[in-house]
Amino acid sequence: MRNRLLRVVSVTLFSFLNGFIGTTQIIDFKEENSYKRVFIDTDNFGPSYLDTLQIAYTKAPTDSLKFLILNDLAYYWHTRDLISAYEFTKIGLQEAKAKNSFPWLARFRITQGAILLRNEQLDSAQFVLDLAKPDIDQKNLPFLYTQLGYVHERRGDLSKAAEYALQSLRLGEELKDLHAMAVAHSDLSNLFWKQGKYDKGIEQGLLSLSLFETIGMSDLDYDFTLYVVGNNYLSLGELEKARTQFLHAIAIGERYGFYNNLSDVYISLAELYGLLNNYAQAEEASMKAISFSEQLNNSFMLMRSWLSLGKLQNMQGKYVSAVTSLTNCIEVATENFGDAFYLSEAYQNLGRAYAGGHNYKEAYMAFEIYDELKNEVFTAEASERMSQIQTEFEVAKKENTIQLQGTQIKKQQTIQTLIMVVSILLFLYLLLLFKAARTNRRKNRLLELQNEEKEFLLKEIHHRVKNNLEIVSGLLSLQSEQIKNPKIREAMINSQQRVHSMSMIHQKLYQGKSLSCIEMKDYFQNLGNHAIHTYGMEERVTLRCEMDELSVDIDHAIPIGLIVNELLSNALKYAFPDKSVGIIQIRLQKRDSILHLEVADNGIGKSETKGSEGTGFGTQLIALLTTQLDGVMNLSIDHGTVVTFDFQLPKAA
Repeated sequence: MRNRLLRVVSVTLFSFLNGFIGTTQIIDFKEENSYKRVFIDTDNFGPSYLDTLQIAYTKAPTDSLKFLILNDLAYYWHTRDLISAYEFTKIGLQEAKAKNSFPWLARFRITQGAILLRNEQLDSAQFVLDLAKPDIDQKNLPFLYTQLGYVHERRGDLSKAAEYALQSLRLGEELKDLHAMAVAHSDLSNLFWKQGKYDKGIEQGLLSLSLFETIGMSDLDYDFTLYVVGNNYLSLGELEKARTQFLHAIAIGERYGFYNNLSDVYISLAELYGLLNNYAQAEEASMKAISFSEQLNNSFMLMRSWLSLGKLQNMQGKYVSAVTSLTNCIEVATENFGDAFYLSEAYQNLGRAYAGGHNYKEAYMAFEIYDELKNEVFTAEASERMSQIQTEFEVAKKENTIQLQGTQIKKQQTIQTLIMVVSILLFLYLLLLFKAARTNRRKNRLLELQNEEKEFLLKEIHHRVKNNLEIVSGLLSLQSEQIKNPKIREAMINSQQRVHSMSMIHQKLYQGKSLSCIEMKDYFQNLGNHAIHTYGMEERVTLRCEMDELSVDIDHAIPIGLIVNELLSNALKYAFPDKSVGIIQIRLQKRDSILHLEVADNGIGKSETKGSEGTGFGTQLIALLTTQLDGVMNLSIDHGTVVTFDFQLPKAA
């Protein structure tokens, strides 16, 4: 507590000094880090920082720096004047579109959504925020989730708002973003407060404050969290603790010109002073809240400020004045006002004001609207509250108590009947679910058996194809032994090698776990060893496959296998003459959507005195297969031969 009080005092004193030296230290385009971001890189400035940003963004030397300053300018203007904030956001959107800068366009849309939200345009805010989703980068995603959570909170959908807060928290933990985590805990604290779970709200709020203080920045969200924690303390009746939080929030709000937070805090201070029976200070706080709301051009804050004044007048028994204030409050809200939580409070207090003035008919109508709005936020208490209002209305009109009890009995009977009907329907539904689950289980088992049978048949097909190819390979080998012409015999051996390379593919398919993909490292090793053995060069040539295990689909594996087979044959025939010793290296890597193949040897390379090679069938086959795979081949001859290929993989749908 003592540390908090010291912090309040230091913030207040420091704000006076910042007016003289702070703002000149934010931007200096002569320095390498020319913009010390407000509330992120520094908090050494005063309320005039927005004027500094407005002058500086037009002089920024780069587009990225200009967009950064302009976005901060637009976002923080919404703490003082929503109209100005929206104008700067429009400039940012137009310039980001003109530069085709989609990440910045997304960030300006989030800022636009935040402003529309606070201007009661909830549908437009959600539309703009949804537009930002595809182009926003991950580090700004927690901020997007926070604004979407606010939209649902203002609509009264607290569960959806909590879901977004939790998503933001998890993402903040993943990114190790303490600020995102602090904001998420702050939002959860506020939602717990709205649900009446004040102990949980304080727990989340204090956790948020500790994270903010670890960062060491007293920004807009830290200021709001002080207000939220104060609200939870206030609801628990711990008035002094609440007052400490509120005064700290006011010190920060006045230092930086956070009119929206100042309006929030003065609304709560009015309630606190009212509970202390200090009505003069309470009324002063309400009027300050109204003043800041009007400067901000924010109907949401203005509505709540009039609400605070009406609640205070109810506490004092000034029911006529309360009716006037609360009527102003509801008129400000308009028909499109999205926040059922505060609107329900307005009608609740209006009902109390009418009841206090013995205008029970109007009171009943106000309480009826209150119950409808309350049901949008909470499912509990609605029926009981309506019964209480009906009782007050009937007593005022001196109607028969027995008739009222009869009405209540009928309601209870109706509820019991409904419960029985719902129970029967639920039982029938569960029975249907059970039958559907049992039927699905049978169907799934049948599908599993069919899939197992199809998988077995596919493996058997690959096995038979492999055997047939091996027979062909064997026949070619036997035939080559009978041929005396060396060129024809060499052609037969090469054909036998090609058939064998394809048969190995089918062998891998029926022996492996997948029927569509081949693990290439093991395949290359087997293919290379077989080729070396065929040419009788086991003692002279070493094969190396320096690559990670990589699975490739059969449509790419067979052509790549044939290409490697041709290159191996060429290397074994020409790279190591006169019984020389050497190494052949094979490497296949996946780089994004590219398959990179490299076959290299440390043999004699291409002789300059010989005629051009590569005009035979093998060279034509490699060129044809490379074209088939939408690939590019490169040949390098320097202390050996290196042939590389880049094959384009199809993009995922």
